[in-house]
Amino acid sequence: MRPLDGITVIALEHAIAAPFCTRQLADQGARVIKIERPGVGDFARRYDERVHGQASHFVWTNRSKESLTLDLKQPQAQRILDALVADADVLVQNLAPGAADRMGLGYDVLSETHPRLIVCDISGYGADGPYRDRKAYDLLIQSESGFLSVTGTPDEPAKAGCSIADIAAGMYAYSNILNALLLRGRTGRGCRIDVSMLESMVEWMGYPLYYAMEGQPAPPRAGASHATIYPYGPFPTGDGKTVMLGLQNEREWKLFCDNVLRRPALADDPRFATNSARSAARDDLRAVIVAAFAELTAAQVVERLDAAGIANARMNTLHEVWAHPQLRARDRWRQVDAPGGTIAALLPPGMPQGVSARMDAVPVLGQHTDAILAELRHDAAAIAALRAAGVV
Repeated sequence: MRPLDGITVIALEHAIAAPFCTRQLADQGARVIKIERPGVGDFARRYDERVHGQASHFVWTNRSKESLTLDLKQPQAQRILDALVADADVLVQNLAPGAADRMGLGYDVLSETHPRLIVCDISGYGADGPYRDRKAYDLLIQSESGFLSVTGTPDEPAKAGCSIADIAAGMYAYSNILNALLLRGRTGRGCRIDVSMLESMVEWMGYPLYYAMEGQPAPPRAGASHATIYPYGPFPTGDGKTVMLGLQNEREWKLFCDNVLRRPALADDPRFATNSARSAARDDLRAVIVAAFAELTAAQVVERLDAAGIANARMNTLHEVWAHPQLRARDRWRQVDAPGGTIAALLPPGMPQGVSARMDAVPVLGQHTDAILAELRHDAAAIAALRAAGVV
């Protein structure tokens, strides 16, 4: 038994934010019916061909779903969608701004006939305001939210290597759908959820925003180092490798000087007496650390850091992550069917104890169209007619 068994979700979705949200719902047992354009489908299906001919983005965000093709510009398709919504618990959409309302799928309209329905709208900037109708892609939201201003090197900003704005919005959509289901259990009524990618990312920018409050200087771009805590980041070692380490307080600073650098007097150097001082003098301190590490291999540095209780990590490649010993020891990988072949997939983090995540196949475009139409009492002849007319 899974937490969302019996919950049906209709997903008018594309790209990443909404599909990532609905995949979390499917992981927990919800039935997710993904509406896709006939012949084309979710355009994320064609971002690349790296996973047995399928797009890496798509296989990541769309397992355990059913794919139904519908041309929503045709009245017959609208009637099919209406029938699906009538029996659904949740509608999730991240169509172009205003598109859902134009199709009669806004919450104000749907709630009149489906008062228990939860409608989650995911957009770049939200349902109102001067930016409402602007197109929003992940990189653009990283820029608008200030993320790019604090990420990268002093000479050049850098975007996050994954779709961080989409992921943020998708997770807020997911968590608030769970909240809405709990609320409906008490009130008997659904509600509207308005998730903005911009607001999701600005929430995640909390520390840099407060650091720059009231006109104070913003955290500088510091590459892979921390902008305001030092030493915290990557340091080269004598064998050409890199060790990532981080100090959080003055106790750790003293241990670092005593047991890692083996220069106890450095702990009392006024240039490095506090974190703010160390951060301001990071060039001088980095030179000291690099000189000390140049005499050691990465393994020796890690051995000293571990003995001193200083947090550290390897700077893994993606290939090393696939083989990460911690993930293997905890048995976190499962095999999932996908078009073109079986793929490994990470178990959803934090599943309730005793509950098995749903890890079903990634659907072929339109794979479940006939079965879903049959549920809606369309016989073989009717389905064939819909297909001939290009409705499905």
